[in-house]
Amino acid sequence: MTIGRWGVWFSPNMLPLGELARLAEEVEGHGYDILWYPEAMAYEAMSLGSYLLARTGKLTLGSGIANIYARDAAAAMQGHNTLNTLYEGRFILGLGVSHIPIVEGARGHNYGKPLSAMRAYLDAMYAAPVQIKAPKRQVVLAALGPKMLALSAELADGALPYNVTPEHTARARGIVGPGKAIYVEQKICLTQDAATARRVAGEQLARYMVLPNYRNCWLSLGFTEDDLSGSGSDRFLDAMVAWGTEAAIGDRLQAHFDAGADHVAIQPFDPAGSASPDWNALAAFAPGT
Repeated sequence: MTIGRWGVWFSPNMLPLGELARLAEEVEGHGYDILWYPEAMAYEAMSLGSYLLARTGKLTLGSGIANIYARDAAAAMQGHNTLNTLYEGRFILGLGVSHIPIVEGARGHNYGKPLSAMRAYLDAMYAAPVQIKAPKRQVVLAALGPKMLALSAELADGALPYNVTPEHTARARGIVGPGKAIYVEQKICLTQDAATARRVAGEQLARYMVLPNYRNCWLSLGFTEDDLSGSGSDRFLDAMVAWGTEAAIGDRLQAHFDAGADHVAIQPFDPAGSASPDWNALAAFAPGT
């Protein structure tokens, strides 16, 4: 599938509807290729995708990710095909196994072994007798570990690593190989004040630091339990959220490309700590500026 180099990843869960529309319109207006959004227990992935696609004319929307426990495999294929048919191939279905607290606690399912659950889901999805056909298949997997990265190369159209460093991107490229895309999310905070950046980083990362999937990935990258304790060490926070001058943040984004990423999506945190994106950062890192 066509791969644009630049994207934006942002959570819609705390944004009012009008600000969601503004986000999609500004991301498109600034020339980004893809707007990625997650699915937790707020907006449903397919419905939100349809709304945002309707508010834009050329921007690609990507679920980052849609939870495989939120709908059966046939429904996922229907959603993928429907959105791509209605909106001329502008939807990427990003899929993930999510996390035990959401799958078991909030949704009431049994959390299966991630790799086997995803493989079975993809097999069923591709075999589903969906009568409407999409212009093309656009499916990527949330992938951190080597086995899920390999599965993204085998059965999907690429990988979507989240909460990672350029070192992980290089590892992912070695596993995925040259034939499939790697879409990477990178958190940024456009401030030159270290205390502000690290406060924002700690607040934003707190929800992830208790999840084994992410902790195991970070430990494999050389971080220690001490780095991941409390609100996180400065070393860890600085590695996860790029901050400083525009040039310094740009160097981090380029490091992902140098490591093998095909696409980098910024997640621009507001230095003031609000739930809104940093609109200034969206403009500052717009493609071509």
